[in-house]
Amino acid sequence: MKRLLYICLLAVIVSSCGLTSRLSRETQYASMYENMPTTVLVMPPINNTTHVEAKDLLYTSISRPLAEAGYYVISPLLAMDILKSESAYDSELFIDKPLTAFRDFFGADAVVFSQIDDWTKRGFGIDTKIRYIIKSAISNEVIFDRTCNLHLDLSVNSGNSGAIAALIELAASAIVTATTDHIVAARKANYYIFRDIPRGKYSPDYLKDQGVLVDAKDITVTVK
Repeated sequence: MKRLLYICLLAVIVSSCGLTSRLSRETQYASMYENMPTTVLVMPPINNTTHVEAKDLLYTSISRPLAEAGYYVISPLLAMDILKSESAYDSELFIDKPLTAFRDFFGADAVVFSQIDDWTKRGFGIDTKIRYIIKSAISNEVIFDRTCNLHLDLSVNSGNSGAIAALIELAASAIVTATTDHIVAARKANYYIFRDIPRGKYSPDYLKDQGVLVDAKDITVTVK
């Protein structure tokens, strides 16, 4: 009986530790609340892969989740034209430098950088590893820094058994993988990264979400 009580007590303690290990938005993203940017500028991604299309594809997908989180995002099309005309398309030239010029030119409170470290179809799936950094355009401080290592599982499982069913599922998985664009995985990575970001001024949850529990700073996830 004592042994059973001990096991139950240990289970409760372990369970409690698991619950309390998650931090609140206010704790994990204190710098975001201190700076509370309203207007953000999304810079073209830094592409460390051999897929040249990754830069433009990811760039087109970052603004939406930020806007949905309550931030005013400067039009990526307008920003892209201006950045190209000013020879400022390569974000790696600016990520470690003062960003006051972007505040003066665009009126941005913060600048969003992203870094693509993986963008590959492997087996029946797509792997993406993307780091997202938000820096204050006023203080140049990094106020948000998070990485998502995401595997998009594109395998097909019909639920049927047998050799013929297995061959059909294999062929279907190959077709789905071949026809699915990398941007699908990138959008899912964006979702996991920005679903925990403190809500901006244009969200009804603005300055009301500090106690919301968040996932780990760096994420590894497999999704369908």
